Amino acid sequence: MAEYDLTPRMAPNLDRHLVFPLLEFLQERQLYNDDHILKAKIDLLNNTNMVDYAMDIHKSLYHTDDVPHLMVERRAEVVARLKSLEDAAAPLVAFLQNPAAVQELRADKQYNLQMLNDRYQIGPAQIEALYQYAKFQFECGNYSGAADYLYQYRALCTNSERSLSALWGKLAAEILMQNWDIALEELNRLKEIIDSKNFASPLNQVQSRIWLMHWSLFIFFNHDNGRTQIIDLFNQDKYLNAIQTSAPHLLRYLATAFIVNKRRRPQFKDFIKVIQQEQHSYKDPITEFLACVYVNYDFDGAQKKMKECEEVIQNDPFLGKRVEESNFSTVPLRDEFLENARLFIFETYCRIHQRIDMGVLAEKLNLNYEDAERWIVNLVRSSKLDAKIDSLTGTVIMEPNHPNVYEQLIDHTKPLGGRTYKLVSQILEHVQAQTAR
Repeated sequence: MAEYDLTPRMAPNLDRHLVFPLLEFLQERQLYNDDHILKAKIDLLNNTNMVDYAMDIHKSLYHTDDVPHLMVERRAEVVARLKSLEDAAAPLVAFLQNPAAVQELRADKQYNLQMLNDRYQIGPAQIEALYQYAKFQFECGNYSGAADYLYQYRALCTNSERSLSALWGKLAAEILMQNWDIALEELNRLKEIIDSKNFASPLNQVQSRIWLMHWSLFIFFNHDNGRTQIIDLFNQDKYLNAIQTSAPHLLRYLATAFIVNKRRRPQFKDFIKVIQQEQHSYKDPITEFLACVYVNYDFDGAQKKMKECEEVIQNDPFLGKRVEESNFSTVPLRDEFLENARLFIFETYCRIHQRIDMGVLAEKLNLNYEDAERWIVNLVRSSKLDAKIDSLTGTVIMEPNHPNVYEQLIDHTKPLGGRTYKLVSQILEHVQAQTAR
């Protein structure tokens, strides 16, 4: 299953701190040699201030109580730098920890800056020090302190770029603390800025959307309503185009959300066309399952892919959560996926066959005849299929359903916008590359 592990594709689009939970999951699943995971962790930690953690991993990896002298020196540097930043930010931190003083702040940032300078001798240098202190706290692994300071910094910051950077840091901190409701609020706030901001290049905006979607996976597969909201986000034209252009591996998560979320079926038909278009650039058992059912009508192939899907889900850091880890369901996502996948197979089977033997379906469903009959009646009702059950012959009779010619024309021309966007993005990228040379 290592061939279906997306961590190498995901990591470049995540903050290095967000990669640690993925490595922890892979280590638990034993998908790779344990020493390889430990070395990967040390590589990540080299550019953070989590020196104590790096020392512990070094001891585990090399089975020793000794640590390199460079790590000891690095720890001393981090402690000294932390004290220096703490002293620089101390006046503003003291102000923010004083409830009576904080009440003097208003919604007007310019007023706040003037008031802080006049009454408390707190100026731009101290506000910048608060940002650096918050960032350093984050790099040390103190996500709670970093989140608080970044929130307070954004309330005072008048630099839009620096404020945006602080918002990314706040989002990462909330994700790492598993504060899913707050993280979702920050995600939506960040999305609004990305969609409305004037970027120097359209490619920069596309890249920001790609980062946002990668980070959002932590939230959507842990939040109560996440499996609906991932469809709301990923299936928007601008975001779906970004996926098709630069991150087709994200189709795995959108496909999974569609399969386990029946309420979003109206958008499902267009998504199947995306799966079909992108088969050359990305496919895995989950996307191939949908292609088997809805493109090739290969039901035997779909049954085989279901087993592979189960293994992919089990070994995916976002999808393979244990029951006790789930915040919103006592049923593992894997079980929901398999149940709905079977339903997809039989719905489609019923749509393309005019007469279906009830006994054959009962055998496939592992049900007795009466239970199978009830199951099929419910299936017909919930799917709005034009069908009836012939009790005398024991068959389900499907009425032919011919699509409207105008609907067919619209369906065939809809993908042209996405293809055009993808082509223009590729041309812009090529032109920028030529200019850079």
